Amino acid sequence: MSERDGKFAGDDPFAIARAWLSEAEASEVNDPNAMALATVNETGLPNVRMVLLKDITDDAFWFYTNYGSAKGREIEASGKAAVVLHWKSLRRQIRVRGAVTREDGPEADEYYASRSLKSRLGAWASRQSEPLSSRAHLMAEVAKVTAAKGPNPDRPPFWGGFKIAPVEIEFWADGAFRLHDRFVWRRESDADSWNVERLNP
Repeated sequence: MSERDGKFAGDDPFAIARAWLSEAEASEVNDPNAMALATVNETGLPNVRMVLLKDITDDAFWFYTNYGSAKGREIEASGKAAVVLHWKSLRRQIRVRGAVTREDGPEADEYYASRSLKSRLGAWASRQSEPLSSRAHLMAEVAKVTAAKGPNPDRPPFWGGFKIAPVEIEFWADGAFRLHDRFVWRRESDADSWNVERLNP
């Protein structure tokens, strides 16, 4: 193949990522927006878990969570994270690394309001990542929150968005005989231009 034609073509990595996600939405059985989020704790020990990508804007990848969770605390401490989206149906993946900022303004309010009522109440009830004595205790908390907050709860102050502003985005596609195609976009900061390189498999 010539350099960056077909699925890799384009001058905007965010547009390429949106196009790949759109293709995955038509072919993946479940959660095409699922991504593995990697952070590190205060000792440098890595943590990784699956979260849902909620938007790819022209400058960032967005997701939402409880700020008091392990991932929320680790992101706040380091200001950095990495994610990978992997689509078995397409045999492709996207890796992203960069700085992370909290987004708890109108965008977070809008997304929270779009969730089901049970999910909104659950966000209030769960003390994410903290020890839980039993599921019955959690459901009792949900019942208490339901009675207190009613059918239109406000967004909890401890719950909202994070956006990753990448300094590196890698696009990977499966190749015959494990000779995969990889292109990495790198920049020093979000004010800089991208440098694009092909990588060995």
